[in-house]
Amino acid sequence: MRRRDFIAALGGAAACSFVVRAQQAMPVIGFLSGQSPDTYAPFPAAFRQGLNESGFIEGKNVTIEYRWARSQMEKLPALAADLVRLRVDAIAATGSVASAVAAKAATTSIPIVFNSGQDPVQAGIVSNLNRPGGNVTGISWFGVDSVAKRLSLLHDLVPAATVMAFLANPTDPELSPQLAAIQDAARALGLRLIVLNATTPAEIDAAFVTLLQQGARAVIIASGPYFINQRAQIVALATRHAIPCVYPEREATAVGGLMSYGNNLKDAYRRNGIYIARILKGDKPGDLPIDRSVKFDLVINLKTAKALGVAVPDRLMVLADEVIE
Repeated sequence: MRRRDFIAALGGAAACSFVVRAQQAMPVIGFLSGQSPDTYAPFPAAFRQGLNESGFIEGKNVTIEYRWARSQMEKLPALAADLVRLRVDAIAATGSVASAVAAKAATTSIPIVFNSGQDPVQAGIVSNLNRPGGNVTGISWFGVDSVAKRLSLLHDLVPAATVMAFLANPTDPELSPQLAAIQDAARALGLRLIVLNATTPAEIDAAFVTLLQQGARAVIIASGPYFINQRAQIVALATRHAIPCVYPEREATAVGGLMSYGNNLKDAYRRNGIYIARILKGDKPGDLPIDRSVKFDLVINLKTAKALGVAVPDRLMVLADEVIE
């Protein structure tokens, strides 16, 4: 090899080495979700917003590796293990408590920031809310707190409906505390509550037929990732059967649902991004207290209310954070 070629080759190798080091220097975040990117698109966008607010921009100074289970929760352990093999710098475990459980089982060293509507202590993810310890922290919105309020708001909207149905997913670990809370609320209001379970699209279809046969005249949708994925089907069924329905997330109301009340999930995902950024900057996850997302939104779709013949009381209009016309 001529001297000039040797020097050129040496320079090329050095440049390649520099590129590799630069790529390695850019932190990599694993984004693990039990859900689907199509129905959950607003939430990773909110996660990236939290990162951006903290100085991290995807593709510029941070890389994000996305892993979606698409409601097949049994895939989460393998997806979490894949992120561990990639040696990501942190894992955002999102979409359900199952993501946090899978990530925690996959690694005891890579920092994990979860978000979940379930009490993380009861779920066994952390042992203490203020000092979670280990490699796990996160954002919780304690979804059970809002289910009784959803029933109360629906009762205010349709006071003549003395029989209501609660559509539940029996496989959701968040269901048990929700069920206890809504049954207590129904008894306090003197309402008859019919609980119907559904874990598949066909069972959701059947549940709407059954609840009408049993005299239910309004429906409360349980919070949880599965029904968020099925929001289009549920809204369509409520419209077809002309039955008032309240949902846990704004996105259902935006696509034609009557009313929603619950935690602002975009805010929770944004906070997840902020916590990941703090860890990338040197904070230890075990020292970061569980951040409780306390932002709730009441959203009413007036167009849907008109189609259903439901008159929205002024009191609810005043309370609403957003009215869709």
